[in-house]
Amino acid sequence: MGKATLKNEVVELNVEKYFMELLEKDKNLSAGIAAIKTLLYLVEKTNFVTIQELHTTIQNAVKAMRSLDYPITAVVSGSELFSRFITLGKFDDKTMEECKEIMVHRGQVFLKKLLDSRRVISVKGALYINDGCRILTHSRSRVVLETLKLAANSNKRFHVYVTQSTPSNDGERMRSELEQAGIECTVILDASIGYVMESIDIVMVGAEGVVESGGIINRIGAFTMAVCAREMKKPFYVLAESFKFTRLFPLNQRDLPNDYKYNKKCLTGDLQQVHPMVDYTPPAYITLLFTDLGILTPSAVSDELIKLYL
Repeated sequence: MGKATLKNEVVELNVEKYFMELLEKDKNLSAGIAAIKTLLYLVEKTNFVTIQELHTTIQNAVKAMRSLDYPITAVVSGSELFSRFITLGKFDDKTMEECKEIMVHRGQVFLKKLLDSRRVISVKGALYINDGCRILTHSRSRVVLETLKLAANSNKRFHVYVTQSTPSNDGERMRSELEQAGIECTVILDASIGYVMESIDIVMVGAEGVVESGGIINRIGAFTMAVCAREMKKPFYVLAESFKFTRLFPLNQRDLPNDYKYNKKCLTGDLQQVHPMVDYTPPAYITLLFTDLGILTPSAVSDELIKLYL
């Protein structure tokens, strides 16, 4: 797919380029937040005659970002929430310039709240980490990392087991960042989850998306970890920002859209010959979700989604 460029009399913005530059400049920035920043910049710099024209511009921008080889779960959910939030309410008595000013302000408020969500979640999650406990986490999660750092800064001593997370090997990066923070950790093979599970106290993972049922989409292997945790009666905690709440309702792995599961280059080939990058963990295997909206049971997620889209 070629580069998508959105044009108007004020700005000519290469959406893909702007989005990728944000992620390159800040390695700790999630794809979802980068998407929201891109859309906010688009609204600020674009002249539009009608609200419908703005919606079309945003939809084209989201389509452009989805075409890139980045995890799209949070890109889609964050973009939908952003679009819904900034256009909420009636604009019948406003000029387009006034509408734009209102929407830019709402977008800035929305983004500011989301940028603080990781800190809010880490404060809640750190309370569930006890001195001397053994924690199992999967791959690399920014919000889990921040939570573990906060707990360590509270003079709690604990040991973290991190899955290697092949083929990306993001577990090695997580180990490096934990060691830099003075946290004891061990990288384990993905296949050794069952072996390690009996000796750990809690499982704490991030998520690429939280679906309507309260289940999660996360890096491949999360479902295996959740099944094993339930069998061995270990609490399975998910830490996820509310912009990752998405209006999907998968019942099984096959229900996840292919562009959520596979790299873009794989979609043109035989999917039977490649491995998915993410899997779906049903709500029955999740103990609690720590979000910036509060600590939720999986069954409460649908209610929070309704509130977000009202």
